[in-house]
Amino acid sequence: MYYRDDLAKDRTMLANERTFLAYARTGIMLAVSGITLIKLFGESPGLVVLGYLLLPVALTVGVYGYIRFRSEKGRLTTRHRKRRSRADRTGSRE
Repeated sequence: MYYRDDLAKDRTMLANERTFLAYARTGIMLAVSGITLIKLFGESPGLVVLGYLLLPVALTVGVYGYIRFRSEKGRLTTRHRKRRSRADRTGSRE
């Protein structure tokens, strides 16, 4: 495998991590927004309901981001191993 291929793989892995962190950040902000609505606007039933609705949405976003991160990481790792094993069998560098 060439040096630039290694760099491309590293960039792809880092992009996958950044995407996961964006999902995590969004989930945390949704949870904080929900808690804020519940705590600060306890007298307003509509805002309290919205706050309670944001909590499972935040959890869903976080879990989806993690699942997506793990599946992409597995796919990238598997593809990298296949290339390495093919190059080892042929004795060439791709």
